[in-house]
Amino acid sequence: MYENTFPNTRFKHTLTFLQKHIATSESILDLGVENPFTKIMVAHHYKVANTHGEDLDFDFSSVTASNAKVVTAFEIFEHLLAPLNVLREIKADKLVASIPLRLWFSPAYQSKTDAWDRHYHEFEDWQFDWLLEKAGWKIIDRTKFTNPVNKIGFRPLLRKFTPRYYLVYAERIV
Repeated sequence: MYENTFPNTRFKHTLTFLQKHIATSESILDLGVENPFTKIMVAHHYKVANTHGEDLDFDFSSVTASNAKVVTAFEIFEHLLAPLNVLREIKADKLVASIPLRLWFSPAYQSKTDAWDRHYHEFEDWQFDWLLEKAGWKIIDRTKFTNPVNKIGFRPLLRKFTPRYYLVYAERIV
């Protein structure tokens, strides 16, 4: 089911959390282009549509046109300069989102070849909570988890014990 070993831990945690909060009968708009986790959601009978690769800092058209009951955003907000804007434009009443947490022993991720594949934000949990609250969301459930890598070294050792991902289920405040 899972295509490679690196994201397996992350995908398993994410799927279990999604299944805990979202019924397969609820339509989902997944922020970002189709990806390996989109395929996992579909394989588990979720009805999923994705945005189309537009710059969500400026173009909210896929978000505002969607009638999905749920929005998912898995490791997307760290790539946006202003995630508050798209969070405020979401019409759905439910949000399931994950972010990589800022790690004290590792700098923010920056691809050397792809300008889009950079982390403008690596949040601490309280910062992401605050962002969601300012955008009109109430966090109902949250969890943190590690995603160990099979490498030797000080940083890989720390990654076995230090939570790297933060996952939340939130509902729109009316």
